Amino acid sequence: VQLQASGGGLVQAGGSLKLSCVASGRTFGIFRMAWFRQAPGKEREFVAAINLGGSSDGTTYYADSVKGRFAISRANAYGTIYLQMNKLKPEETAVYYCAAAAANYEPTLSTRYAYWGQGTLVTVSS
Repeated sequence: VQLQASGGGLVQAGGSLKLSCVASGRTFGIFRMAWFRQAPGKEREFVAAINLGGSSDGTTYYADSVKGRFAISRANAYGTIYLQMNKLKPEETAVYYCAAAAANYEPTLSTRYAYWGQGTLVTVSS
């Protein structure tokens, strides 16, 4: 499975951006896709996740820090997800990574995701 993230850029504080991630290859094996982010000098942290398969298809998960401002969604095309980010804050400047998991593991743990994209940089200016 290969993941391609896009949509990052420069935005002012309070603004919005929409990230996209497209999976290719053996996408039928993907159970969940997620977004993580890593700011300079900090550890990678969970942002949001969405289930693509099984009886919990469409179930979403969010970090507390983004609830009510970010929305993860999926396209009709299997293996494509989005992250709508609103009311962005300068401290959310980071490289945003798309990830995919093949089973129903703990959604917030980066170690549970076997596939990763290259990341897209989001810069929020104050």
